[in-house]
Amino acid sequence: MEIHLGDIGNIIQLAIAPVFLLTGVGTNLLVLTNRLARIIDRSRVLEERIDAANDTREQEYLAEIEILFRRAHLINGAITLSTTCALLICVVIAALFLGDALGLALATLIAMLFVMAMLALIGSFIYLLREIFIATGTLSMRREPLSKR
Repeated sequence: MEIHLGDIGNIIQLAIAPVFLLTGVGTNLLVLTNRLARIIDRSRVLEERIDAANDTREQEYLAEIEILFRRAHLINGAITLSTTCALLICVVIAALFLGDALGLALATLIAMLFVMAMLALIGSFIYLLREIFIATGTLSMRREPLSKR
C-alpha cells in the first residue's frame, strides 16, 4: 500500500480542527493549574498563621482551609478531565493518520473518541464553574456590609 502526498495533505487538513481544540484545552489546563497553585499558596499561608495564631483566629483559618480543600478537590477533578480530553484528542489525531495510512475504517472509533473528549471537556468546565461559585461565595461571606464602612 502506497501513501500519496495528497493523502497526507488531506489527513493533515482533517487533523487541524482537533489540533486547535488541543491548543484550547492546553490553555484551559494552564488556567486550572494556576488556580490550583494559588489555592495551595493560600493554604500554606493559613497553615503558617495557625501555628502562630491565638485561639480566636484559629477556627477562622481552619474554616477557610476547609473551603480551600474543597476548591482544590474540584480543580483537581477539572485538571484530570481536561487532561483526559487532551489525551483523547491526541488519540483522535493518531487514529486519523493510522486509519488513512493503513486503510482502516476508523470513522466510528474516531467519532466515539471525539465525543468522549467533548464530554471530558464539559465535565472539566462544570468542575471549574463549581469551584468559581465556591470562591466567589466565600468573598461575599468575608465582605462587611457597606453600611458598616
